[in-house]
Amino acid sequence: MSRGRKLAPEEAALWQKVIATVKPIAPVKPMVIETGPAPVSPPKFKPAKMPPPAPAPVAKRLTPPSTTLDGSWDRRLSRGLVSPESSIDLHGYTLASAYDRLDRGLEAALGRGDRVLLLVTGKAPGPESERPHKRGAIRAAVGDWLAASRFSDRIAAVRGAHPRHGGAGALYIVLRRPRNTVSQPKS
Repeated sequence: MSRGRKLAPEEAALWQKVIATVKPIAPVKPMVIETGPAPVSPPKFKPAKMPPPAPAPVAKRLTPPSTTLDGSWDRRLSRGLVSPESSIDLHGYTLASAYDRLDRGLEAALGRGDRVLLLVTGKAPGPESERPHKRGAIRAAVGDWLAASRFSDRIAAVRGAHPRHGGAGALYIVLRRPRNTVSQPKS
């Protein structure tokens, strides 16, 4: 409370009247509750020493962006010159259902032979947003989902989308071309 302002004489007189009408609260006497004999506490349990847990398996990360695409790909993506063949929109999904939707969408895109997939996640909350907030959870999890995905070996790169395709609320997923596992006999 600020004490910078002095009360005017009429305000001070009114305040004195208010103070005179206030009655202090009577002190409360502590209540005594009669109880039976003191409860017997159970013996203290000391757990046996357990070995430290094994470290959790680390999900493999995507290859660093500088080694996954050549410069022409990056230039074309940053200028919005690449049109995605398909898109996956995760708006309105819970984390679990968004993960399933992403997995099914990747499977379908790979089955069609798509090369660039647009993943719409929505924008992460800005630093000025009021906390706590639940927005941006899917966007924050997408990198880990893609790295741990069963299709991670088929993902060449993940890049931010051009404003024409959603900007900060979307990502390009560049998929690798399928490799032919059966070699053709030379004649």
